[in-house]
Amino acid sequence: MENNLHFSSGPDSENRETNDTFSAPSFEYPPKPELENKKGNVWVRSITSLALYLLIGYYFFSANWMLLVILTAIVIFHELGHFLAMKAFHYKELGIFFIPLLGAYASGTKREVSQKQSAIILLAGPLPGIIVGIFLYILAKNRMTEMTYEDYRLLGETAALLIFLNVLNLLPIYPLDGGQLLNRLFLDESKIIGKVFVVISALVLGYFAVTIGFYPLLVFPAMLLYRLRSDTKFDDMTRKVEEKGVNLEKTYEEITDEEYWKIRNILIENNYSTLRNVNAAPPYEYSAYEERVVNTIENLLQRTIIQDLSWYSKVVIILIWAGSFASPFLLNMDLPFLHYQTR
Repeated sequence: MENNLHFSSGPDSENRETNDTFSAPSFEYPPKPELENKKGNVWVRSITSLALYLLIGYYFFSANWMLLVILTAIVIFHELGHFLAMKAFHYKELGIFFIPLLGAYASGTKREVSQKQSAIILLAGPLPGIIVGIFLYILAKNRMTEMTYEDYRLLGETAALLIFLNVLNLLPIYPLDGGQLLNRLFLDESKIIGKVFVVISALVLGYFAVTIGFYPLLVFPAMLLYRLRSDTKFDDMTRKVEEKGVNLEKTYEEITDEEYWKIRNILIENNYSTLRNVNAAPPYEYSAYEERVVNTIENLLQRTIIQDLSWYSKVVIILIWAGSFASPFLLNMDLPFLHYQTR
């Protein structure tokens, strides 16, 4: 950018004297970069992750491709529940991203996050799967339609997988739906307790992965601990920015150009890891890595957690969670985890 400093004076100020003084020019900050339209990118990433999920899954399940089809259908059905609930509550940048051999997650952003809406979104994934699974299980067990023995067996296995995977998601371990639900209902108000909960969840997941010998599952505790480290850095940086008098209770669109450049400088001066190749202003010049600056500032701006659930409502939600979690036990279903023994 050739000339990044902009000065402007009042109308007709040139060669005009007011009270024997000239109006002082005011500094005009360069405009903050516009946010990238992420909608197209989100769906490209979603489709790409699904293709990779199927490709790697086929390599591992080539001897039983029908199992891959059933597992993929269950995962998509589960994540569609989250997706449609987020869409109903006007979340933006919605997408479903697949992790080969491990599952998938629905993603979306919103400025104000409601406890009530979050609870509905988190339950909208596993509950429909459990309900459909129970229906299919009863159908297969009582042979209520005319089907061959093989079809009944496949139907029963599908029902068992539907219930097993969705009940597994309700375990009170972060980042499973049950863990996120517990965190949103009771732990959001205390960052320290929330971080302890994440560490415990990572240790439990790590122990489980090693115990059953499924080492790809170790990706989850590694991601949890990395995210915890990143969140700690973000909390520290948030404190430093707010100490400089910048209000972060805004959206990116709401921050002024001056606030953008001020936050940018604070991040660079504090050696924020992803911005080490970016120079502080002045001069007020955009960097080749300016997109990193925009993404960092957007992530730094704080979401508002709306505490809109009474203790009565929380008890009702916990009862729904507990009932869903206990459903296979109440139906005396023959699921793998009911008689699983560690070696």
